Amino acid sequence: MSGHNKWSKIKNKKGAEDAKKSKVFAMLAKKITVESRLAKGDKNSPSLRKAIEKAREANMPNDKIDGAVAKGTGAGGAEMTEVRYEAYGPGGTAIIIEGITDNKNRMTPEIKHIISDNGGTMGAEGSVIWAFEKADGEWVAKMPMELSDSDKTALENLLEKIDNHEDVENIYTNISNL
Repeated sequence: MSGHNKWSKIKNKKGAEDAKKSKVFAMLAKKITVESRLAKGDKNSPSLRKAIEKAREANMPNDKIDGAVAKGTGAGGAEMTEVRYEAYGPGGTAIIIEGITDNKNRMTPEIKHIISDNGGTMGAEGSVIWAFEKADGEWVAKMPMELSDSDKTALENLLEKIDNHEDVENIYTNISNL
């Protein structure tokens, strides 16, 4: 009966790897769709070409890439939209959340719910962004701050829950000791 558990171990390991890969592919497909919409399907557009290159680096299949480009030109149905939310987390932490979604009316309350349940508050547009500056396509804190251990733990829980949302792409904070 030796080795009877081998397939079970392989199946569980493969399932975990596939779930990670699926999340990465979904994020890349959304990015390609948005860039395709902006470029009107022109694969020679620098931003679309860059998004496709990132997808190929992650070993995304060509049919998935082509489908995402087609979806961005309107052939695939729902329109993808880039969104940015600003929030305050535990200890007065400034948080910027960027995402890509097909339904902003669904994503906004979901993010708001996650933030409010974990000790944060949603901010209005422009309420947090003043504490950051854009450098190389990423938001960098102008004045990083430090948190106490209890606030740091609460913030890490909040960021983990936000990151688990399927439409969230990037999260930025002004914390230096995270």
